Amino acid sequence: MAKIGEAIGKDIIAAMKAKEADKLTTLRMVKSAFRSKEIDKREPLTDAEEQGIITTLLKQRRESIESFTKGGRPELAAKEQVEIELIDAYMPKAASEEDIRATVAGAIEKITSDNGGTRPGPKDMGAVMKVAQARALADGARIDGKVLSELVKAELAKGA
Repeated sequence: MAKIGEAIGKDIIAAMKAKEADKLTTLRMVKSAFRSKEIDKREPLTDAEEQGIITTLLKQRRESIESFTKGGRPELAAKEQVEIELIDAYMPKAASEEDIRATVAGAIEKITSDNGGTRPGPKDMGAVMKVAQARALADGARIDGKVLSELVKAELAKGA
């Protein structure tokens, strides 16, 4: 099991000892998601895969908050918000906008050099996104896909 999974395992034990029922339930749910993916994959998860699972869980919680808020269920939305805060603590620090800009610039440079000096245009957005995400993962930074997409689009539009 990777580092995030180990930390969650230790925190589950601590939550049991401290009788923190909400925290325990949330952490067990995360560990269960890890275990399920591990069984499907038939080998231990990497840190990147664990981060991906946590990202998915966070996204689900945010969507639930939106639904509960629209449906007039603030108590359920508050419960989901608490879960988000607990789960988010296990994610690496989110990259700042400046870090994301630097990552995008680096990705564009790499693609430009790979294409014999031809700067990528808006049609190359997918390739730039892929390189930028790989660089962010290698740096251990967490990048919001929406922010990355907007910055890549803006940078590519400058060169067109």
